[in-house]
Amino acid sequence: MAVEQNRIIYEHIGLEGWNASISKYVGSGGYEILRRTVSRDRAELCSEMEKSKLRGRGGAGFPIGMKWKFLDRKSGKPIYLICNADESEPGTCKDRMIIYQDPHKLIEGIMCAAYAIDAKQAFIYIRGEYINGYRILQKAISEARASGFVGSNICGGSYSCDITVCRGGGCYVCGEETGLISSLAGGRGYPKIKPPYFPAVLGLYDCPTVVNNVESLCWVPVVFDKGGEAVSKIGSPMDPGTHVWGVSGLVQRPGRYEITTGSCTLGEMLYDLCGGPLPGRRFKAIIPGGSSMKILRWDEKFSIKDADGNIVERRVEDIPLDAQSFMACGTAIGSCGMIVMDNTVDMVEALANLNAFYAHESCGQCTPCREGSLWISRITRRICDGWGREEDVELLTSIADNICGRTICAHGESVAWPVQSNVGKFKEEYYEKIQRQKSQGGMARLDNNAYRLI
Repeated sequence: MAVEQNRIIYEHIGLEGWNASISKYVGSGGYEILRRTVSRDRAELCSEMEKSKLRGRGGAGFPIGMKWKFLDRKSGKPIYLICNADESEPGTCKDRMIIYQDPHKLIEGIMCAAYAIDAKQAFIYIRGEYINGYRILQKAISEARASGFVGSNICGGSYSCDITVCRGGGCYVCGEETGLISSLAGGRGYPKIKPPYFPAVLGLYDCPTVVNNVESLCWVPVVFDKGGEAVSKIGSPMDPGTHVWGVSGLVQRPGRYEITTGSCTLGEMLYDLCGGPLPGRRFKAIIPGGSSMKILRWDEKFSIKDADGNIVERRVEDIPLDAQSFMACGTAIGSCGMIVMDNTVDMVEALANLNAFYAHESCGQCTPCREGSLWISRITRRICDGWGREEDVELLTSIADNICGRTICAHGESVAWPVQSNVGKFKEEYYEKIQRQKSQGGMARLDNNAYRLI
């Protein structure tokens, strides 16, 4: 049976004759759900979102309805809604397509969510590099404001809420909600300790704040239209709905695929939709949810429980495409930015590339992350340049283990998880590389002091 997409969020993406104008969107039934929403009871709407059991699509997978439920509505302070459009996780580019090709779907989602939580001001924090996306959103918001869908007296009613678009500074940690809030408020993009800085209580300007990403907010009108119970029955019971998988790397047809959760396996998506590996090659490893998630060897197997509670052995290609299944295999779907590697990839070089990125992106607040990420990056670079030592292999794992769980935000895990999984599952490649280079007398050019510092 061929794998089929279920394009709910991506219904207009790539559609022939489609453009980002408000006339196209309204002509396809756009903003009709918002018209009905602003006359409904807010508590009922929040209840529908909770019934849907939808998880956030930004990476952490926290239930959307539960996040709304935690809002401190008794403080008397204004409530803010922030759309996280930072999308800076390597391997991830699904939200960008919504912004570029279907901005009004996002705007309608934001306004429906803002009404439900009674926010009078919403923000879109967009990745600084998405300059064209920023311009598209500004134009779309102006169109929506002129048509009465944003701003004062929305859809002719008494509810008013505006949207402000803010460009980020190109900082990876601003994808974390407290770091994003700090940046949006005009400060450094420093994440904060939770609690007390739990955004639902102390968020933007120390007021109750909801932060949802682009794809999550696009689901809001769907839930309000179909009902939470109906949406909860789409796909896997513990992870309902669809996920937009951005598949990049060494496959024949990389791209973005919206698939109902649990409706197919990893192998079916990579072979049926993505065309399989490049000619003459074979799959070696995949990172399922953006570069910070733990890597999976293509040839490894797992003993996990099936739906009936029986222990079954499962290959990587047999993993169903839902959050629970990947968690059972020791990793996570994260932002669904899948990176595919084949047998031509040097796993040590691949890790060194990731380590350089995460060392550069550490905000520097936490000593384990600030120092550890740099040590890890230098060690892997040293191995690649021919100056590696056999003890470096265990040293990498030791440093990663000492970063995990010791930082304010999850950037520490972003540094550590790729190292723990890559070194743990491809350890033989590290030893082979070190021994081969030793036998060749080393291949590095020692043109700076980097190695002497370790």
